[in-house]
Amino acid sequence: MGKEKYYMTTAIAYTSGKPHIGNTYEVVLADSIARFKRAQGYDVFFQTGTDEHGQKIELKAEEAGITCKEFVDQTAGEIRQIWDMMNTSYDKFIRTTDEDHEKQVQKIFKKLYDKGDIYKGHYEGMYCTPCESFFTESQLADGKCPDCGREVQPAKEEAYFFKMSKYADRLIEHINTHPEFIQPVSRKNEMMNNFLLPGLQDLCVSRTSFKWGIPVDFDPKHVVYVWLDALTNYITGIGYNCDGESTDQFKKDWPADLHLIGKDIIRFHTIYWPIFLMALDLPLPKQIFGHPWLLQGDGKMSKSKGNVLYADELVDFFGVDAVRYFVLHEMPFENDGVISWELMVERMNSDLANTLGNLVNRTISMSNKYFDGVVADKGAAEPVDEELKAIALEVPKKAAEKMEELRVADAISEIFTLFKRCNKYIDETMPWALAKDETKQDRLATVLYNLVESISIGAALLDSFMPETSGKILTQLNAEKRSLAEMEQYGIYKSGSKVTEKPEILFARLDMKEVLAKVEELHASEKEAEVPAEPVIDIEAKEEISYDDFMKMQFQVGEIIACEEVKKSRKLLCSQVRIGSQVKQIVSGIKANYSAEEMVGKKVMVLVNLKPAKLAGVMSEGMILCAEDENGELALMIPEKKMPSGAEIC
Repeated sequence: MGKEKYYMTTAIAYTSGKPHIGNTYEVVLADSIARFKRAQGYDVFFQTGTDEHGQKIELKAEEAGITCKEFVDQTAGEIRQIWDMMNTSYDKFIRTTDEDHEKQVQKIFKKLYDKGDIYKGHYEGMYCTPCESFFTESQLADGKCPDCGREVQPAKEEAYFFKMSKYADRLIEHINTHPEFIQPVSRKNEMMNNFLLPGLQDLCVSRTSFKWGIPVDFDPKHVVYVWLDALTNYITGIGYNCDGESTDQFKKDWPADLHLIGKDIIRFHTIYWPIFLMALDLPLPKQIFGHPWLLQGDGKMSKSKGNVLYADELVDFFGVDAVRYFVLHEMPFENDGVISWELMVERMNSDLANTLGNLVNRTISMSNKYFDGVVADKGAAEPVDEELKAIALEVPKKAAEKMEELRVADAISEIFTLFKRCNKYIDETMPWALAKDETKQDRLATVLYNLVESISIGAALLDSFMPETSGKILTQLNAEKRSLAEMEQYGIYKSGSKVTEKPEILFARLDMKEVLAKVEELHASEKEAEVPAEPVIDIEAKEEISYDDFMKMQFQVGEIIACEEVKKSRKLLCSQVRIGSQVKQIVSGIKANYSAEEMVGKKVMVLVNLKPAKLAGVMSEGMILCAEDENGELALMIPEKKMPSGAEIC
């Protein structure tokens, strides 16, 4: 009999830019589930990838001055690089620009059109470009996008629509009869009460206002709308063919056992996607889990807020497994989690360096000090051993129970319960005291054996969450990686085995002030790098003057107290400028850039001792200084700080 299959997916990452740590969290979460399922003996297929079409991509590519395909190739490559850096064990990385995916999307669209589920009409509503979603006025939140909170624009265009209401009752029945379908339950209630029960509107499934998408092959001015394109990756990626020639893999793996997604796209996955599948006569996925957000401080990460953390930055400071530990352990099952540099340092020092790293180091060091690294069970048991053994046997079962409910943070906490109990066991048994008594050598050996055995169990369990650390611990202990089934008995570690001579420090303690200073330095250099180089102008050089020539010119701050247009001129304004206790009349050719009303109240730089002259018949007693760009646009030279009228400019 073959292994039981387990097909799971993440949402595919949108290629509009580099994913932040909140986006990266999802693929790490999925990886931990995939690894644990493999450890349980499942035949796992784990798919992730990138969503690469849409108006936002078209605009970004245009800004970058490259083609849309070049843009998504770059971004998809960066996303995959981050997924790989985080040591995620995906089996397939799909891109919605893959040729086989695009062909199937066209076939699916045509099939649904021929079936009468898709029809042509016109759409008029409020459109959010970042979310690529239309909304009615009533769906907006304070006049803005209900999903991302950004501005929306009115839009009207010809479009194809999907008849959502045709399948709504069937979906409501499915949700009611399959309580495990949408998790957590709060997400299910939100979908039912806010969208399904009030009645579904037909869904726009094509666009004509941009070109970067999969063309509707029978009406090429339309491109397939992003959600019909993106969602179908879950079936095209494993070989679905709507002509009836799907691959053996599709027949084996579909329906998906788990779609893991962010809570912000739960509506698309629990309403639109199941209805598309119903229209295609395909079974629905078994479970859709809408995980919470990982917040920076008290807000959702966004580039516009300037509060974005990236995985590669964090990895540079803490290492891959420390970042994996943090994002998995700090994220509650249902509520949003919080990430910050301070919290990362605290967890690094307390949980990883102290509870785990120090435990492994002490155990190996004592084994080397007292027995030249040989770990042997001498059978010198005492009652204090029983609680450690009981916890070591209970933790794998408890962790498996938590993982069955997708409570990953709780599963990790169970494993660290074992490590904490090992530290307590050291305090209880005091190996250093036993070492001083020659009659207690067998007891000392047994204590160290129990520690190595218990740590080996914890390290093997840790493989799903911190695979690199798990491997390092087992290698240093000279322990075999054991299956969950093998954790049902205590004492598998081979007596007489020898631990490494020099234990590697798994996690070094960090100084909070040093880390925060480096972070400040990093962000300061990033801000400098982000400042674009402004255009410059070179003008023809004039003849050099002496310092004495310069000193003949008198510059002062003047305040414009009145201004009017010079009637005989299209270019001139006449200003009354207070300079100290005197008022001078100055005529300036700035009418194209400033109105007379705008000038009043401004403090400007004035060349005071310029010989008076008539301009268009009006006497001018000085010069107001301006800067001029290559297009002839003028800008008044004004003091950076508050300065009194008459202040000397030197």
